[in-house]
Amino acid sequence: MSKSFAVLPCNGLDKGAGCIAREIALNLVENSESDMICPVLYRVADARYTKIAQGKPLLVIDGCQTRCASKLASEKGLKVTTKLTVTEEAKNRGLELGDSLRLGEKELKLAEMVADKLLREKEMETAQGSEALSTSETVYPETYDYEVYKKDKFIFRVPKEGFLFNENDSWVYIAGNKARIGVTDYVQQSLSDIMFFTPPVVGNEVEQFGELGEIESGKAVFEVVSPVSGKITAVNEELSAAPELINQNPYEKGWIAEIKLSDWESDKELLLEFEGYFTILKRKVDEFHV
Repeated sequence: MSKSFAVLPCNGLDKGAGCIAREIALNLVENSESDMICPVLYRVADARYTKIAQGKPLLVIDGCQTRCASKLASEKGLKVTTKLTVTEEAKNRGLELGDSLRLGEKELKLAEMVADKLLREKEMETAQGSEALSTSETVYPETYDYEVYKKDKFIFRVPKEGFLFNENDSWVYIAGNKARIGVTDYVQQSLSDIMFFTPPVVGNEVEQFGELGEIESGKAVFEVVSPVSGKITAVNEELSAAPELINQNPYEKGWIAEIKLSDWESDKELLLEFEGYFTILKRKVDEFHV
């Protein structure tokens, strides 16, 4: 059975991307047991739509980078399970959207493809990753030894042993042929209060320096850059309900995903040990206002 959502689409019906967002939502409602939340009525029928939003995994569909649907979810204090942006989905498929509010064949096909992809991904998670999502096989350290760098009121920690890093402020901890991945203190301090986490799909392959989910705050959206390549075997399910765990400690309860390594000998040549990354972190902190 297809996974169902509570769908909160963009309300920008005076824009083409907003119309496509609504069409994606309609596809999901028609082809699964999903429920749609009207973003306009939500402001006057709070109790009804909050119940829907809390009863199923919440999917937020933004039309463009204005992210009006995401902002509404944040205002209502909702926990977002999955997010997408229509303009980004079109760009990823090499499609150029028109300005017309009447959806043509191209726009209707995009809506159908996106909805179908969402439902297939959820089915894949259930079939391939249900056990992996709830259990972690990675042997993880019981204690952590951090080096600390301070700048004004901000504190930046970096684990001194067992972790490797890329220059994109992601870390990896290796245990046999498995790896646990997350972001560093520099990321969570730069973003400030993290509101949303969009996880990668369990079962998918990721290349070194490929995207491994997104973290979003009121300041910015941060794309997690994977330090290694391999097959995603688990994601930190707690982050969907409590993305603030990344703020609290991105190395421990705030980890992002686990991967079965596919090219470790090659990948490690492009990673930094503690000394190399700590030097880069200090330079970034000193040069940029966090």
